[in-house]
Parts: sequence; C-alpha cells; structure tokens
Amino acid sequence: MQLLLKALHFGASDIHIVPQQGSYSIHFRKYEKLFPASNLPNELGDRIISFFKFLSALDISEKRKPQSGSFQKEISNQLYAFRVSTLPSIFNRESLVIRILAQNSSLPISSICLNPSSADKLIQLVSSRQGLLLFCGATGSGKTTSLYSLVNHASEMLARHVISLEDPVESNQSNLLQIQVNERAGVTYTTGLKAILRHSPDVIMIGEIRDRDTAKIAIEAGLSGHLVLSTIHAKDTVNCIYRLMDLNISLEEIRQALVGIVAQCLVQVGTDERKSIYEILSDLNLVDAIAATMRGEQYTLPHSERLQSQLASFEVRKRNAPTTS
Repeated sequence: MQLLLKALHFGASDIHIVPQQGSYSIHFRKYEKLFPASNLPNELGDRIISFFKFLSALDISEKRKPQSGSFQKEISNQLYAFRVSTLPSIFNRESLVIRILAQNSSLPISSICLNPSSADKLIQLVSSRQGLLLFCGATGSGKTTSLYSLVNHASEMLARHVISLEDPVESNQSNLLQIQVNERAGVTYTTGLKAILRHSPDVIMIGEIRDRDTAKIAIEAGLSGHLVLSTIHAKDTVNCIYRLMDLNISLEEIRQALVGIVAQCLVQVGTDERKSIYEILSDLNLVDAIAATMRGEQYTLPHSERLQSQLASFEVRKRNAPTTS
C-alpha cells in the first residue's frame, strides 16, 4: 500500500509498472506526463503485481492474457477506486497500470472553468429540460470531470432525477443512479439506455456515443423530454455535427435534438492546478452551423470563441503576467 500512498501524495492519476530487462520500472502519470518513481527487482515486482491482481479479483496464475479489474480502498478518509489493467510483455512478465479515481468527488463547474462566462453558459445548457448536449476533446482533456460536475448540478441544484450509463463507472456519486455497461450480462449501451428510459429519468448521462444504435437512442431520448449528456469523438464542435451524420443521424434530427456541443482542453494555471477552456457551440451559432451544413457549406465559429484562439490568448496572458520574486 506504500506505492498507492506515494502515488496519491504525488498527485498521480495512474501508476505504471513496466517490466524491463532484469527489473521493473515504476512511473507516475500526472498531467499527461510520466514521471519516474522507482525501480524494483523482478522478484519484488512480480509479488506487487500479483498482490494488485488479487485485490482486483484477477487470475493470478494467468500471465499470458490481458486482464482488467478494480478494487476500492479508503485512504485518509477518502474513498478511491483503483482500476487495474495487465498486459503480457516480451520479457515473459506482465505490465500493470493502475488508474486512480477519487470516489463521490465532484467539483463545481465554476471551479473547473478558466473563464467564468463559460461556466455560466454550461449551467444554462444543463438547465434545459430536454435535448442532447455533447462533449468532445482529446483523451485526458477533462470531459468526464465536466460531465460529472454538470449532472451533479442538475441533481443537487435543479432537483432532477439523473441516471448515468458508463463503461466503466469512473467515480461513484452518491446522489446519482449509476449503471455500468456489462456486456456479459446483456447490459450494453443500447439495452441499458432502453431500460433507463423506462425508469423515469430527467437527465441521462451516457459515458460515450460510440456507435449508430447508441446515437439513435440518445437522439430519441433528447427528443422525448429528457436531457442527455454524453461524449463523442470529434475534432471540434463543428465537426461533431459531421460525426453524428456518420452515425446515421439526419440533419433534421440533429437540428431538433442538439442544444449544444462543447469542445474542451486543459491548461496549466499554477504549479499544481489546471483549468478547462471550452469552445461552446449553442444558440444562434448552433442554428447557423446546422443551416450551413444543410446548404453544404463549412461553418466557422467567431474567432474569439474558438478553442485555439482562446488557447493562444491564454498563452499570451501567461507570458505577459508579472512574475513574483
């Protein structure tokens, strides 16, 4: 457990235990970068990997196939979930990665946003009674954190009944009804969404729209009196429209269901703090973007609202900020 404590003290999001010739290297991931933590002799590394596999209810004797599992532990009065993944390597030893996830933890959207106006806009969008609100961005850009923040706002401040469908559930939230995808038990995104719609939700959070069936049901839910929040793989907000079209959603369905598309990225604002910058396509800009797409034209957001423009402005402000000695 000393390894977990060390990782938490460092502020790591992941622990990487990787076999090398004659030893194991341990790295901590923080802010999308890997930092060396220590090296272990093979025998000790093997024992540590077996220990974490045992805690995660994995097959300790199986070292030739990838496995994944999880376990929970309370440390310093905070409950954490540790998601464990193993992979066999060329050294006939396993590599193990542990994702660290604080449970029942959610930040107010105002504390996440770099720009207060973005927080106000996101609160306005999640206050909608129905429709589809989508988030896109690179892996590790904070999409899930934003989703949890907004659905917790809907639950606590707006008194809405929120149900989430995730694969896997990344953070247990006591005020949400959370469902985990379990394909072995027949709970796919498609079947899970159909069941959720019969459970009288006001707000539905879907971990990811990844196929046509999920996209279709999400659109239908957004058109039938539910607010649906989800993530989707797309380069930016405008290209998200084309991604939905690739998933067989018509422009008319997109026009009727979408309330907003949000692209986001993280920026470093202090030694140990990051904030989100958001590109938000909604209201008249969203109407214009869909209308342009219907005409076969390419739509471009106003310059100041684009993610890259906001990033450039932030970098200029950061460079020009006075330094304290």
